[in-house]
Amino acid sequence: MLIAGFPAGAWGTNCYLVAPAAGEECVIIDPGHEAAEGVEAALAKHRLKPVAVILTHGHLDHVASVVPVCGARDVPAWIHPEDRYMLADPAKGLGMAIGQQLLGELTVGEPDDLRELTDGSVLELAGLELTVDHAPGHTKGSVTFRMPGQDDVPPVLFSGDLLFAGSIGRTDLPGGDHAEILRSLARVCLPLDDSTVVLSGHGPQTTIGRERAANPFLRAVADGPAGADPAPPRRGM
Repeated sequence: MLIAGFPAGAWGTNCYLVAPAAGEECVIIDPGHEAAEGVEAALAKHRLKPVAVILTHGHLDHVASVVPVCGARDVPAWIHPEDRYMLADPAKGLGMAIGQQLLGELTVGEPDDLRELTDGSVLELAGLELTVDHAPGHTKGSVTFRMPGQDDVPPVLFSGDLLFAGSIGRTDLPGGDHAEILRSLARVCLPLDDSTVVLSGHGPQTTIGRERAANPFLRAVADGPAGADPAPPRRGM
């Protein structure tokens, strides 16, 4: 298994390229602000051929390079229908005016081939199997992607902005809901094996076991109604 990731753009959003091995087909997860150059470099370095772009949610810092990346390689993109509107109008997902200077650097809009994700569906792309879990709270259309473990390779969760090392996604932007993100944490993350590697939208990788033990938000939902609910975070976009 090959997973090549790098932080991109002004918000340091993690973009991932995932393939069975070097020299094979791959999927690209969350090509955000100024990610196109890094995507091309990773494709060349590992001799990869992209077959799809898949998006954990619609915020600008995760989707800003979707149009150029898909256009350069003529591949489709996948997004949950409740976040689709942000591709054409990113300001609606932020609740603030986006400066003309920033917008001038971006090619906003939908790629030519855009498909919609559904909860529980399994994407079979590039020889990979990725299970989609709808995980609202950060946005209405947030999703995660799960990959099963195999041989000595642990399972992997691409958590987007649902779960970070030590924290969770912010919920103060349009479509955010703190109670809902806690429900998504309980439903999506708590059932996973402790060995599951978590590759999030921002920050370093972690594991479900580490977060179950130390993340105050995951601990709170694991404890149920008796758990103390930490204050909502303000991390990332």
